[in-house]
Amino acid sequence: MVTRSALIWLSGHEGLKDFAARFKFFQKLTTRFVAGETIDDVVPYIREINAENCTASFDHLNESVDNSDEANKEVEEYLRILQKIDETRIRSNVSIKLTQFGLELDPELAYNNARRVVVDAKQRGNFVRVDMEGSNVTQTTIDIFKRLRSEFELNDVGIVLQSYLRRTYDDAKELVKLPARIRICKGAYSEPPEVAFPDKKDVDDNYVKVMQLLLSSGVYHGIATHDPKMIDATIDFAKREGIGKEKFEFQMLYGIRRDLQKQLARDGYNMRVYVPYGKHWYPYFMRRLAERPANIWFVMKNVLKG
Repeated sequence: MVTRSALIWLSGHEGLKDFAARFKFFQKLTTRFVAGETIDDVVPYIREINAENCTASFDHLNESVDNSDEANKEVEEYLRILQKIDETRIRSNVSIKLTQFGLELDPELAYNNARRVVVDAKQRGNFVRVDMEGSNVTQTTIDIFKRLRSEFELNDVGIVLQSYLRRTYDDAKELVKLPARIRICKGAYSEPPEVAFPDKKDVDDNYVKVMQLLLSSGVYHGIATHDPKMIDATIDFAKREGIGKEKFEFQMLYGIRRDLQKQLARDGYNMRVYVPYGKHWYPYFMRRLAERPANIWFVMKNVLKG
């Protein structure tokens, strides 16, 4: 039996990332969770998502780049994404990871690279979401986001928080004062117990606390979850507090609970689907398996069918 902790450990193994990307068999495994390798691969999937009355968030998969040239290539890729969104008129924003923009090389480099993307998105009337990564870069990510938020408007740039981190409720309280548009998710990185709640119940309880804080703030936030209990808790709280469906959005990942995505959209909720693509899919793919190890058998079954 492959455990969640083993899969998370494998997701951070840099050597396996390049090894897996070279073999078509491994690439075929990813099709459940990754929409393709190029921008043009992704556009038809986002058109389908839009046709179901859902919006999308475009994400180019790469993280922890180890040189400034690669970081610059990531910026150029995001500028192409934003141009493609305009050209095709698909309804999508973009999500970025600061480590793909050079955060682990130099925070100032990551800030300047992220700023280039936000400037372009603002000119196009689009929005940039700064993803949260491992706890080793949480504070730096928040610091860079605050700098960006001080320069740009509320609807230009937002951030992600993770409910499994013990610090997150305090971070949320601070960030809503800016104000800031926040996506709350559970989190999928390997963290020590002094940093992250090891028990699912505590992660869920923190998620609900943060969700309630966000919805009560009056700002448009993203409630990212595939967990029916968290969805029900959100809907119940919004109804109880008289918070309209138009005041927030649910968010889910490409390839996971598409039935639920469609149902929420049919029920009148705003629904956004996070659509990743690219050759550097390995860490993302392994984290998706770690969230639900039973997915391994589902993926293998699809490969054997093919």
